[in-house]
Amino acid sequence: MELLFLIKIGFLPVRIWDVLDILIVSYTLYKLYQLLRGSIGFQILLGVFVFFGLWWLVGMLEMSLTGLILQQFFNVGVLAFIIIFQPEVRRFLLMLGSTAFGRQPRWLQGWIEVDHKDAPERLRNVQEIKAAILRMSRHKVGSLIVLSHGVALENITTSYVPLDARISSDLLESIFFKDNPLHDGAVVINQGRIVAARCILPNSERPDLPKTAGLRHRAAVGVTERAQVLAIITSEETGSISYAWQGELHRRISEERLTELLNQHVD
Repeated sequence: MELLFLIKIGFLPVRIWDVLDILIVSYTLYKLYQLLRGSIGFQILLGVFVFFGLWWLVGMLEMSLTGLILQQFFNVGVLAFIIIFQPEVRRFLLMLGSTAFGRQPRWLQGWIEVDHKDAPERLRNVQEIKAAILRMSRHKVGSLIVLSHGVALENITTSYVPLDARISSDLLESIFFKDNPLHDGAVVINQGRIVAARCILPNSERPDLPKTAGLRHRAAVGVTERAQVLAIITSEETGSISYAWQGELHRRISEERLTELLNQHVD
């Protein structure tokens, strides 16, 4: 049992499990911060801390009437927390689910033998998607393409037109042609296939997004806040290419950066 002890700080022994406990709590708090950062939920959380501070101060000053009123709020605290933070709780659970049961972690892929039979097909898919995005960028065609990494379609959108098509630059461009009835919304690509079009995605509520970010950009950020997916956008106004990943928007990327992203995220 002594092997479980790492060091002693004064009279306090520090065990391996204590270090693991701290790491788990730190990681969880960091993920919660990532989920809430820049959102309305983060401002609400700050308000909750202020409320706790006020409750503590009222108790210290023995202000019984105010303390009684505040106590009533705490009696329904857990239920109120779930109601107020329902979107954030849902996003957190989706993140856990997609991480635990979604696609294989990239750091693990290097340790597992990969079947290279589909390497030429994957390279073709990368080239087809890249060609479509670059042409739509040049012609200022608005588009939103989601690479879903094996995440279930129902975790991305509940409104879509199902497809099962081989990836083709011509097909992607025709979908986003303004007179095509499928051009509104996003296209979802999963495991080397175009699986859905006209997908309505949840918009991000982050107040710190640029004012110039349109609905496509907000939808791209919104879907990457809720699932481990990559969203690539071409702007209808400027033709610039942007992408969203883990709730962060990166704008006006180069062709080289686009190639890197596709090589990393296309199945």
